[in-house]
Amino acid sequence: MPLPKQFIEQITALTALEPRVGGLIEALESTPASVSVRLNMRGSHKPVTDIAGRPLGNPVPWCDNGYYLAERPRFTLDPAIHQGRYYVQDASSMFLSHVIDTLTRDERDTPLVYLDACAAPGGKTTAAIDRLPAGSLVVANEWDFKRASILRENLSKWGHPDTVVSRGDTRRIAKLRAMFDIIAADVPCSGEGMMRKDPEAVSQWSPALVAQCAERQREIIDNLWPALKPGGLFIYSTCTFNRAENEEMVAYIADTYGAEPVDIDTAAFPGILPGIGTPYPCYRFMPHRVEGEGLFMAVLRKPGTASPTKANDNQRRRPEKTAAAKLPDWLPASLHLTTTPDGELYGISPAWKQHLAKLLDALDVIMPGTHLATVKGRDYIPAQALALSPLYRRGSLPEVEVDTDTALAYLHRDTIVLPDGTPRGFVLLTHGGYPLGWVKNIGNRSNNLYPPQWRILQNIR
Repeated sequence: MPLPKQFIEQITALTALEPRVGGLIEALESTPASVSVRLNMRGSHKPVTDIAGRPLGNPVPWCDNGYYLAERPRFTLDPAIHQGRYYVQDASSMFLSHVIDTLTRDERDTPLVYLDACAAPGGKTTAAIDRLPAGSLVVANEWDFKRASILRENLSKWGHPDTVVSRGDTRRIAKLRAMFDIIAADVPCSGEGMMRKDPEAVSQWSPALVAQCAERQREIIDNLWPALKPGGLFIYSTCTFNRAENEEMVAYIADTYGAEPVDIDTAAFPGILPGIGTPYPCYRFMPHRVEGEGLFMAVLRKPGTASPTKANDNQRRRPEKTAAAKLPDWLPASLHLTTTPDGELYGISPAWKQHLAKLLDALDVIMPGTHLATVKGRDYIPAQALALSPLYRRGSLPEVEVDTDTALAYLHRDTIVLPDGTPRGFVLLTHGGYPLGWVKNIGNRSNNLYPPQWRILQNIR
């Protein structure tokens, strides 16, 4: 699909301001998009050395757990991606890893409260989780309800214990005044940076869309700013090229809120361009200069000095049932537990109990921590998220290692035949030594407990 004439004119004007933009149109029109993955580096994971049988390629320069692939495999048919062992992400977006490393370099022992305000499908949230100090609370919000479900799935697979997922308009986040140390907003944009890989980004583009997106971005910024602590950091990003949604938005934040732009060292990455027509530090990724798609990012600090966030533990919150006192031995201990009206049991670190109370009161929370189990009467059915979480104590329940064909059959929600002698009850299937998910062995057959909404829909043969 040919690029819109007015878009080409826009890039030509941008090139007049910054000659190094020259070559962008040719790259969008005639070069293929790169393929890259980011490995899950938490301690319980075994190293991944290949993706769907293909070896990892060159490392992504600004992300030491990111790698390029020579070609795009059928990721859906690789059990490792369903185990949360890696995430498919454009290399440019992995720049967030370097940014958070830089911002938290002097606070590695201090857990932070982090918000990803426009989070689906979860790539940047999982990248942040990799780099935040241990024990940090991560809140991921998504406006679109369907995309929020995908976000929940991806974050459940990534396995960070203290993760909360909410859905809805960012206006509700404004109620959480001065809660967050860092807010990241990868805002909805005109998508110019995706034109090389997404024909829809080309077909839907217009100057009117750019103006509409810029207006929406200002609204999102205005909604989020009250929730950022004094002295807190705001990470603004888009996947587009024009100045209206990028440099001009950074100027809006600085002028309106007195925010101080923060410089991120990129001397080791000469392909990254600086901001265009701005005195503020900004970072531009363009596919003719880096191996990745279009990205813009800037960091700004809120004026003031940060103070601890306090939550009123007695404030009104949504009704919630109390979990039964006697829990199965396979459930992790020492967690603050929440049971939803439909019987889903969640756990989060007691350190974040008051924060969770505030989040439940202000937002439409669909995942208040790690999903541990579903409670049915006196029975507890282990949740898929628990299988993939470091909270689960390996060996608490019997385990059966399965080959790739059986793993795919399980992920397809087919019936799994267990080896003779497998104990009755809940059994953890593993693949490659890493948890895959639960079945319940009832003797003559087993019940597949993989979540129906997560199952592989493709033909696995």
